[in-house]
Amino acid sequence: MAINLTQRPPRSPRVRLGGYVLLPRMLDKCRAELTGLNGDYHYNCPMDQRFLKFTGIDPEALKAEVAKGLGDGEALAWIQAHAPIKHEEWEIDQWSTHREAAVPSDNESREFFNEQIAKAGGAEREDIGTWFDYLDMDDHVTFGGKA
Repeated sequence: MAINLTQRPPRSPRVRLGGYVLLPRMLDKCRAELTGLNGDYHYNCPMDQRFLKFTGIDPEALKAEVAKGLGDGEALAWIQAHAPIKHEEWEIDQWSTHREAAVPSDNESREFFNEQIAKAGGAEREDIGTWFDYLDMDDHVTFGGKA
């Protein structure tokens, strides 16, 4: 069932499904985009592409499956059955842990990151260091919270 991303954010990028971070958030965005309720969120964004590249899943093929009304468990089963790149459980865990800890890795990304945090009112915050920290803060601020 699609959620209305004009009224609330997708799940945190930290939430895991089948051991994968990002996947529940990506499914939320996909479902919302299919119903036109995605707001400022976009399926197959650069962050989603990290998961898609890791698994080898074609974003349009996944979107077509999600459009059939698959729940999270069914979508995960489809991914596991159709992913061209198969990974062991420990590899998925290692990849997810790495993604959770990922920080802006070049000057352009760091500049963008710092500008976005400042725009959200979080310039004084020292606890926003990873991309996931930023996404969680941005989701919170977008829907009325304070940075």
